[in-house]
Amino acid sequence: MGTRERRERSNESDRYLLSLFTKALEKTGKTSKGLALAAVGGYGRGELSPGSDLDILILHQDQFSQEILSEFVNNLLYPLWDRKSVDHSVRTRAQTRDAAESDLKVALGLLDIRLVCGDADLVALVQADNLENWHKNARNRLTELKESLSNRHERSGELAYLLEPDVKEARGGLRDINALRAISLSGTVRVPLERISWAESKLNDIREALHVTSGRNKDRLLFQEQDAVAAKLKYSDADGLMSDVARAARSVDYLLDFTWHQIEQKGKDGFGRFLRKPRTDVVAQNLSVSQREIVIDPHTDFAADPLIGLRAAATAAQLGLPISLDSYTSLSNALEENKAVLPNPWPREAREYLISLIGAGEAMIAIFEALDQEEIIFHWIPEWLALRSLPQRNVLHRHTVDRHMVETAVRAAALTRKVHRPDLLLFCALFHDIGKGSEEDHSLRGERLIAPLAKRVGFPEEDVAIIKLLVKHHLLLSATATRRDLDDPATIQSIVDVIPDLNTLELLHALSIADGEATGSGAWSDWKATLVADLVARVKKAMTGSSTVAKQPVISAEQLSLAQTGILHVNLEKRENGYSIEIISPDKTGLLSLVAGVLNTSRLDVRSARTKTHGNSAVMKWIVTPEPYAPEVTAEYLRAEIERAFNDATHIEEKLIARAEAYAAIPAIPVPDPVVEIFNDGATEATIIEVRSHDRPGLLFRIGAGITQSKIDIRSAIVTTLGAEAIDTLYVTEISGGPLSTARADEVASRLRLLLK
Repeated sequence: MGTRERRERSNESDRYLLSLFTKALEKTGKTSKGLALAAVGGYGRGELSPGSDLDILILHQDQFSQEILSEFVNNLLYPLWDRKSVDHSVRTRAQTRDAAESDLKVALGLLDIRLVCGDADLVALVQADNLENWHKNARNRLTELKESLSNRHERSGELAYLLEPDVKEARGGLRDINALRAISLSGTVRVPLERISWAESKLNDIREALHVTSGRNKDRLLFQEQDAVAAKLKYSDADGLMSDVARAARSVDYLLDFTWHQIEQKGKDGFGRFLRKPRTDVVAQNLSVSQREIVIDPHTDFAADPLIGLRAAATAAQLGLPISLDSYTSLSNALEENKAVLPNPWPREAREYLISLIGAGEAMIAIFEALDQEEIIFHWIPEWLALRSLPQRNVLHRHTVDRHMVETAVRAAALTRKVHRPDLLLFCALFHDIGKGSEEDHSLRGERLIAPLAKRVGFPEEDVAIIKLLVKHHLLLSATATRRDLDDPATIQSIVDVIPDLNTLELLHALSIADGEATGSGAWSDWKATLVADLVARVKKAMTGSSTVAKQPVISAEQLSLAQTGILHVNLEKRENGYSIEIISPDKTGLLSLVAGVLNTSRLDVRSARTKTHGNSAVMKWIVTPEPYAPEVTAEYLRAEIERAFNDATHIEEKLIARAEAYAAIPAIPVPDPVVEIFNDGATEATIIEVRSHDRPGLLFRIGAGITQSKIDIRSAIVTTLGAEAIDTLYVTEISGGPLSTARADEVASRLRLLLK
């Protein structure tokens, strides 16, 4: 069973049709001049499965009377009715040309036209007519083709993720392969069809086996037929079969998406792309945007910059752009040659790129799928290979295991404002089902497998412990909420005994929601969500003395001594990927905003900060990374810039506005709205303001400006950037001292929300 058998089946049909054609022609007493029988569509390609229709075209030059033509056609086709399903047309060359121009289906079928018997010249002319028309009207025809594909995908769903897919009609199926072949024949863009040769062969084999085992000519792989098809193709079980279905479909879908993107960009560029050099914008180290694609600098030394792949993926996802195919190829080759190998454990910068990728929401799906298809992700995360296209033959699940985890990460990205450790939420969302694929309980196996992965990615031991707990108990809240009495104190205590603090509880709650939503309506509903939320609320009440708010930093004796001098002190320490900067300064209104502005205009990205006011001085510790091609900075330079900003901050504001305008020209993905929360009972001497938002240039400057406009003091600040998310905790007081009133706190929160929109 395979290509040879399908070809032989086509050849056998050719021989039979030739005999029928000859007999029918003899009865007319005419010659075959100007008369031909051609195969089109799948039969034209020589791909006949047992249940395939015979798609044929009877061509003539209008040389016969209608009576003779009808007699010939009937004599040709009549013997076929009992043997084969036949789809036929009878046309002249001109009629065929007109039909192809008005009917996309006809035009597509004619792209595979092949002479069976009769006048070869007539078939060649029809073939040339259609190809000429296909090339000439490529723009309109491909627009029409894309719309037809979209409608079909809407009806038939995604082949890779359906429990009972149609291997021909569903997205990623055989019709899409034919569409790619048609696009290639248009000459609009080059389509590397060799990338899907395995997928085409595999899907054709499965379709053929389905026809044989089911005895019908339908192409939907029903659940009850999967075992028989698997056995026919010598799979150990149906899971192996469905895994290959998913793998094949995903490779087709990936190439189709890439091809449409290429066509879209070519359409935007028009002929101008041949007359001018495409504009490029540098967006990160060794990365630029060109023709709306992320491009790795072709001169990149992958060995010297092993993080380039993760940086490209994170940048592409956060900007909502694809990575160029050439860049994927360069990266893949470098990894195969043991260049661009990540250290073990990963540095923090690499881990944050991964978190930024995961946290991009819907934009993450296409990038992650491309990393899978290009087999890049397995170099970074070998554990993913065992989960690749792993089926879940379970009515509750819509997706394969790996795609389900990606979908869970997408749902988790919408919940990052609900937690104080979005990095842990996103990481656990992507890997919560890592334990699937064996007979062992996947939660217990997952706890064991996730630990070495989390350590390799660079999480510290205390985070690894939380990650293990979340993976092990990711079903705990939903199972407890739906199976136990929430009014029973023992039910609440059973959660408290497992979950150590509020931080872990809020992470587990968000993970439960993301997992449920990604699974589908059969596993998650408003009723279930309400029960889980009720359980979490009851557990929170039982967790007395626990808090999620960041604690104020502690000032060392050495820092205290420097603070008492009242002199601006700047110390800069070079780190592997940036700088550690200690600033001890006389306190003044808007100090946090001014220093943040100086760092930003110096092209330094703030990764974290700890500040605390003591008397008339402030002690600050900043961790920053330079932007691409940013000049080296020194302590002397920063001290001078800060002193200049003390005297007049106008130039800082002007530079920040200019930078904001420049960034506004770069694409951006949708992100959840910022969250501003007030805690009046978190500290006796201050009000705590917590801002959870998407990180962006000038964010801390805006927050500081809002505090200054509100005429209140910042006593302490804890700034943390986790991937593409930022959590800023501010301890503030009135100018005269003491915490804010409820009304004042609400006023400040409203101002910050407005500034951060």
